[in-house]
Amino acid sequence: MLKKLLATTALCCTLAAPVFANPQFQSCKAGLQTQALAAGAAPATVARVLAAASYDPKVIEYDRKQPEFSSTFARYMELRISDTRLEKGREVYAQHRELLDQLTRRYGVPGHYLVSFWGLETNYGGYLGNHNVFDSLTTLACDPRRSQFFTNELVAALQLVDQHALDPAKMESSWAGALGQTQFMPTNYQRFAVDGDGDGRADLWGSTADALSSAANFLNSLGWEPGLRWGREVLLPKNFDWSSAGRNNAKPLSEWRKAGVRNQFGTLLPDIANIEGAIIVPAGHRGPAFVVYKNFNVIMGWNRSEFYAISVGHLADRIAGAAALQRQPPADAPRLRRSDIKAIQTKLNALGFDAGKPDGIAGSGTRNAISQYQVKNGMIGDGFLSREVVAALLPGQE
Repeated sequence: MLKKLLATTALCCTLAAPVFANPQFQSCKAGLQTQALAAGAAPATVARVLAAASYDPKVIEYDRKQPEFSSTFARYMELRISDTRLEKGREVYAQHRELLDQLTRRYGVPGHYLVSFWGLETNYGGYLGNHNVFDSLTTLACDPRRSQFFTNELVAALQLVDQHALDPAKMESSWAGALGQTQFMPTNYQRFAVDGDGDGRADLWGSTADALSSAANFLNSLGWEPGLRWGREVLLPKNFDWSSAGRNNAKPLSEWRKAGVRNQFGTLLPDIANIEGAIIVPAGHRGPAFVVYKNFNVIMGWNRSEFYAISVGHLADRIAGAAALQRQPPADAPRLRRSDIKAIQTKLNALGFDAGKPDGIAGSGTRNAISQYQVKNGMIGDGFLSREVVAALLPGQE
């Protein structure tokens, strides 16, 4: 019976197309209903909710759509740490200070970090998404690209209805099914959402206390280290060894001090051997540099983007009263198409610098290849796709 069910579900889910025929979608929903029941979701809820779920072609468009251009660090920070967001962050930090202090004592995560996540995810609860989660997840579960992942999320969302007394019609989400003020996927909602206001349910849409408490619980589970920062801006010496940069090259602060690394105000880093940090330069040697600690990797457990993790940390610092970056990222960094980055990766591979499979994403492998290319060609080996590097590797594209 199980093999027949899986075969039926697999068949229905391979039929997804830009316009999904209603009989095919209904057949897929029937298979999903059987899986949800087998996983223990309440029969009445499964029947009622899946019957109302509609196919949403926009969701498939969003799933397939990738940004044509890569974002520069300067542009990314400009969009996410605006004066308006910073002012609002300080306001809500003061407004919810008692709750935030309680959460810090319980989970070890300082309140200004929780507010920063809240601000970046939904603008402090101001925008929770405009899709019904069941339309989105059913559509994606019936699409072959990531069917099993979204099937699991759909089953979890169905279980949430009864676990937390939620109204399915009001479960707004992102196009991909992220929920509430902290944008938890349903499986994370199940695992980490907590009742922060004492009403017996975890409501990540209507209860700020629940949302912030759940964020704190999630970060704690990811390994947040109390008493440790995310990182800080640093100033690098002129003779800095650029091959030592990167998140995979963590060293004790005492070693970075010996190498001449200073904080943003010009003071050498503390002579501490039992705290390790890694140096990252998201905008190359002309932009700001950061030493990042274990909690930076915890932030990346929430979102795998280094830009995002820096934004969370810096916005948190600013909310708590810290100054802006001493060194601003260069505004003239090239804004490259993904096709340009693929071409650069292909060129680096052809020249003997291993950039990995060309995918249009300048990850750590690509940065290492760029650094090696730069050093061999008399440039500063910061691994950054500067105009100089782009001009050399893709003449006419810079």
